[in-house]
Amino acid sequence: MNKKIFKYSTKLIASAMILMQFGCSDFLQNPNYGDWTAEEFWTSETNVKYAVNAIYRYAGHEEVGGRGHMWFENCSDDMVTGRTNSTADRIKDFQMGSDVGYIQDMWGEMYQTIGKSNDILRNVPNMTEKQVSASVRDFALGQAYFFRGYSYLWLAPWFGDNGPNGGIPIITEDMTIEEANLEGRPASVLANYDMIISDMRLAADLLPTWSNLSKDDYGRPYKAAAWAFAARAALYAGQYDKKYYDIVIEMCDKIINQTGADKRALYPDFTKLFTMENNFSSEFIFSILGNEMDGPKFHGMGFQKDGYGLYNTWGYFQPTAELYEAFTAEDVRRDATILVPGQHIQFIGTDIHFGINKDGEPDASTISSTSGMTFRKFMSVFEPADCLGNTVNSNGDNQTNKLGQCVMRYADVLLMKAEAMLQGGTGSNTSVPNCNTPAGLIGQVRERAGLSFDNPGTLAELKKQRRLEFAYDFLPSRHFDLVRWGDAKDVYAKPLHGYKPKVKTVGDDKYVFDPSDKIQIWPARNYNPNVHHVFAIPQKVINTSKNVKQNQGY
Repeated sequence: MNKKIFKYSTKLIASAMILMQFGCSDFLQNPNYGDWTAEEFWTSETNVKYAVNAIYRYAGHEEVGGRGHMWFENCSDDMVTGRTNSTADRIKDFQMGSDVGYIQDMWGEMYQTIGKSNDILRNVPNMTEKQVSASVRDFALGQAYFFRGYSYLWLAPWFGDNGPNGGIPIITEDMTIEEANLEGRPASVLANYDMIISDMRLAADLLPTWSNLSKDDYGRPYKAAAWAFAARAALYAGQYDKKYYDIVIEMCDKIINQTGADKRALYPDFTKLFTMENNFSSEFIFSILGNEMDGPKFHGMGFQKDGYGLYNTWGYFQPTAELYEAFTAEDVRRDATILVPGQHIQFIGTDIHFGINKDGEPDASTISSTSGMTFRKFMSVFEPADCLGNTVNSNGDNQTNKLGQCVMRYADVLLMKAEAMLQGGTGSNTSVPNCNTPAGLIGQVRERAGLSFDNPGTLAELKKQRRLEFAYDFLPSRHFDLVRWGDAKDVYAKPLHGYKPKVKTVGDDKYVFDPSDKIQIWPARNYNPNVHHVFAIPQKVINTSKNVKQNQGY
């Protein structure tokens, strides 16, 4: 076995989040230990902490904590590419090849995270009690299992299937580097989902509960996070084998049944959910954290391009009329998610009257969004006048900020369980009110949105609520939901629309928004379910791997 450990340089570790201290005064000052042998390095508790902290480097990578999955989510009917960008358009139109940019490094970045996790799993169990305490050992191993499973879940749904392509390579702590380089694809992505579920179970056994997690460790995984991602993996596996729906219910019930300080629940006000103050609210399950210097940079990418000259928001993703009209007027999620002309938003301490110029007159030229609307869901971190350099990166080309990039919340737990029950899963075991029927689970999400609790509890209602609840969330994915439900071909065969900016006077009020005046902003697309249910594996992976074959049709 090669004795050299992965090269965790100071530069790499500096990409981890400042909030994740793991008991260190400042883990950003880790030494460059890439030239140490395993025998030299795995000798102290301090070095174990360094190795764990290095895992979090993934969060600051542009193709992971930046746009990442959103290039795939942009295929959905909820959004369009909001600016001229031929590469993004090729992805959205299912015309991408294996050489397309923007996703070239995602695969490698997550396999690096897998490698770092394997290195911990390979070496820490062999350390003596004098070298590392039992509590640090368990926490380190728990995080390693969690992030290995998490990394596979980041890739497997987008690149693997149950045939004809198979899963993605499985690399474990028992493999030498030479063996890992020869690893090909398993016959089915179910092998990946089985490993993810197993890793998350092992992680949950080792990780603390939320109430036993130190505040210095907020942002690290804990038991409920591991259970939730096991549920998501099982939900995705359910499209191929319905037996996995029982695992979804089992894992969701573990979270639902928690009590006291560990209890997870819907935060009562959806409009205040996505704020820094609520990074760790009752609804929080797991987020990718950052700050004004480093970390994920997704939040400003759905606000219209150039941020009114106040800040360089990127405008890549803009809402469609199809999404806007899927909401009803009484649904508080609509205006909390989408900004339409005539509405106000605070941005860098300035009152922005969307579509209205500085003279108070309707002015369509102030709207750069192709759809006539823009996303507002994650704008809270940009509201304060002093946010730049404090809560948001002062460099608009970076956009990192202190708002958690949530990838799992309690609403998803409720709706995953509801879907699993509707798809035939059995064995629910909870005494928590309204948590043993699909209608009750869906009703809680509806009620928080200002809608009636009563609902038919059907798969159609479940699909609708998943769309509205998670619109523009970084994860879960509307696009992948449509793919796994078998709905993508029909949905994508329809063009997408926006609204034509124009002056409309109602009494003394002037607007440039008329929902009756729709325009086509994206043509119908040809989605082939035999090819486009997965994306092309990046060409650099094919070129450097001995046995990884490209997905068929690319």
